[in-house]
Amino acid sequence: MNHCKMSQAPGARNSGRPSGPEEPTLSTDVRVWKVNRVNSKRAPYQLRWTVAGKVKTASFATVALAESRRSELWQAMRKGEAFDVDSGLPESEIRAAAAKDNETLEPTWWEFSREYMATRWRTTAAKTREGLADSLATVALAMMSDGPKKPTLGEVRLAVRWYVVPAHKDEDPPPDLQAACVWLAARSLTLSALTDPKVLRDVQYRLAFKLDDTPAAGETYKRRRRGFNTAMEYAIERGYLEENPLAYVKRAKYKGDDAVDPRVLVNAVQGTQLLTAVSYVGSVHRNRGRRLVAFFACLLYAAMRPAEVVGLREQDCYLPEKGWGTLTLHETHPVSGKKWTDTGKRHDKRGLKSREAKADRPVPIPPLLVEMLLDHIKEFGTAKDGRLFPNERGDVLGTSSYWRVWQEARLIALPPDKESSPLAHRPYDLRHTCITNWLNAGVPVAEVARRAGNSPEVIHRRYEGCIDGHEALNNRKIEQAMGWSGKGVDRSGSHEA
Repeated sequence: MNHCKMSQAPGARNSGRPSGPEEPTLSTDVRVWKVNRVNSKRAPYQLRWTVAGKVKTASFATVALAESRRSELWQAMRKGEAFDVDSGLPESEIRAAAAKDNETLEPTWWEFSREYMATRWRTTAAKTREGLADSLATVALAMMSDGPKKPTLGEVRLAVRWYVVPAHKDEDPPPDLQAACVWLAARSLTLSALTDPKVLRDVQYRLAFKLDDTPAAGETYKRRRRGFNTAMEYAIERGYLEENPLAYVKRAKYKGDDAVDPRVLVNAVQGTQLLTAVSYVGSVHRNRGRRLVAFFACLLYAAMRPAEVVGLREQDCYLPEKGWGTLTLHETHPVSGKKWTDTGKRHDKRGLKSREAKADRPVPIPPLLVEMLLDHIKEFGTAKDGRLFPNERGDVLGTSSYWRVWQEARLIALPPDKESSPLAHRPYDLRHTCITNWLNAGVPVAEVARRAGNSPEVIHRRYEGCIDGHEALNNRKIEQAMGWSGKGVDRSGSHEA
């Protein structure tokens, strides 16, 4: 009998691994015979071997294939490998097969985008979801190959933004996006393409530029890059990538991009005129503008964000008959698309920006604003949940509603040259005006930051160019600190009494 046998004593073992029902039974009692011919037209060459006394066979079409397989088994025996008693395979082949079965197939960017968004959906706000979708859709512009009937860049962005919404998983794409979705499913590049410097440069370009090839705003670029970075961290966690490709891409620099333009700020007279003009917007019966006068006053005199004013309730207000009052802010109602919110409505109810979910922010308000809020409540009342500024149906006030009123008020309050300028172009510019006024009044930056709900670093960076009229005051402070107060300095530098 021609066979090969391992010299190690026979017996079962588990290679030092914990035993269990899923572990194979391994043995070193292995014998391999020479290749024999059998009566078969398709596979006339048969290899026989035994593992722990159990006979195993394999048939081959050619003798070369049979001898090659015999050599593989023989080499495994020489290395001291144990064989699986049931399958007759060497332990190394068992492990390789298990690894292949468990191997995660590398997804395309199209597939990865939906997978990643599904993991982030439950723990993120509607605005964050929309921002992440924008990042994924922007990168998709660089993560696709060429081919016939290629969709436009605009269609690609819309298709990805639709596709990543978890609620759309079992739905067919809208008719206007169906062709783009089918094309991207077939032509989207795999994640490993991000290791190609050419693809990575294109990704960086897409993050920093608009579809018309003009530079995107600095904040837009930063938001997109953050979204892409967190997606890459997830890809590494899942084993799709070994390292973050962003490590090899320099961040585009935007200096002072988010600084407030002093041209948008209004003076005291202009602010009063604009609020008065708001009261004239709309018919007398609808009170479309009058019910929003105090809304805009909250931006101008308390530096509130529009989304914070939308969520302001009567129980959040301390409004004494005389003196300063306090608004204790708890929540915001930012606007997002219906598909991004959990409620299916345009407004998402969230905590304050850059704060813990249940944190609040007390903001002292001047007597003027106290009086305006008292008058507003007396005339218009509140919504059922206590909100001071609902829309005419009692629902959440929409961005478009107060935006239209503001644009009409600018036409009434401002002369043509000012109306066409950046002056108070957005309601948000009233908040910028209030913060600037606080800084110019000498309120410490830390206190301004606390009232406005920003960090001191943001206040310094954004409003540095708006602070004015403090040079003489600061010079006097320096003179006092140096002991020069009331003294002159001669040309030689010696002090005069």
